[in-house]
Amino acid sequence: MGSKKTDITSAPPVLRRDPYEVLSVSRDSTDQEIKTAYRKLALKYHPDKNASNPEASELFKEVAYSYSILSDPEKRRQYDSDGFEALDVESMDMEIDLSNLGTVNTVFAALFSKLGVPIKTTISANVLEEALNGTVTVRPLPVGTSVSGKVEKQCAHFFGVTINEQQAEAGIVVRVTSTTQSKFKLLYFEQDANGGYGLALQEDSEKPGKEDSEKSGKVTSAGMYFLHFQVYRMDSTLNALAIAKDPDAAFFKRLEGLQPCEVSELKAGTHIFAVYGDNFFKTATYTIEALCAKTYEDTTEKLKDIEAQILRKRNELRQFETEYRKALARFQEVTNRYSQEKQSVDELLKQRDSIHASFTVTKMVSYLSNGSTSKVIGDDSKAESPVEDGGSDGKDKSSKKKWFNLNLKGSEKK
Repeated sequence: MGSKKTDITSAPPVLRRDPYEVLSVSRDSTDQEIKTAYRKLALKYHPDKNASNPEASELFKEVAYSYSILSDPEKRRQYDSDGFEALDVESMDMEIDLSNLGTVNTVFAALFSKLGVPIKTTISANVLEEALNGTVTVRPLPVGTSVSGKVEKQCAHFFGVTINEQQAEAGIVVRVTSTTQSKFKLLYFEQDANGGYGLALQEDSEKPGKEDSEKSGKVTSAGMYFLHFQVYRMDSTLNALAIAKDPDAAFFKRLEGLQPCEVSELKAGTHIFAVYGDNFFKTATYTIEALCAKTYEDTTEKLKDIEAQILRKRNELRQFETEYRKALARFQEVTNRYSQEKQSVDELLKQRDSIHASFTVTKMVSYLSNGSTSKVIGDDSKAESPVEDGGSDGKDKSSKKKWFNLNLKGSEKK
């Protein structure tokens, strides 16, 4: 959406000095004073200009880290209140300098970027220095027109947009798109007293969301909106590490990437913009256009309304996240209780079945040595009843004798 401050940020140094001391500014310095001090020091210690000086590289990181704190109102307030302990170091932005990265590391950076890992890159010190010295070539970009081109990696094409009083009052929009999905930065420069141009804002190109991609095709874009009301840009790298550690944060922290643009309007005159090639290896193809919001009044009102809705939704999500995490903790608690209670019930029922099985008069005894089956204790009178004289066995024997006698008598006759 809107634009972010200029910004080479880096990982914090191991030994951290007071950010105000690093930038040589006082605690009551204005945002502009902090920005000016940062620009001078960033150019002084930039790796491009100090390739053989490792100490300068460390100082550059320290300057970048200090600026990342003091340029953010919330982080500055936290630091002023509680020092470094109040800052979430893991959420600090990290940027790399492609011009000083080397081929192998550039390949890895390109691979991670392709996989969707947000990687922020710095702007070449040569580009910034040439702009500051006023030695860049500026092409005119009339309002209501567009210009297409190709820019080499770590190089920039500069454009001058001249606006009158009526256009300035109505509002100006500058957008860049790439149908080849090139990575680029849209830059805005303010004119310095010495006639050069100092970087004031930058907007990194973004791929559209899934639904937008289906509608608009595979394009990357970046825009700056000077419409006399607060507009925001979405910084996809903000809290990237925290999101990677906590999947739920990918949703709840999504709107935390909204960063306010510190310039909401332009005055009549000529304003300098640039398209910076941010591809890892190849040139960036782009189309830049400057528009007057006068012919987009309905669209401007819709943007103003949706910005307000998104901000309200961000506040609602912050509150909902607290409720959700409490509920999630409670859910995990009852889920653990469920598993424990289920195990307990299964064990009790198992013991109950075992006790039930103990209520029986039948007991198995070992097989006898002669192979006879086990006996049933308590029913001996029926199982082992003696044969009495005149009983059934006696009758059977008598019958057998008569039968044999008959056979014998029959055989004698024959």
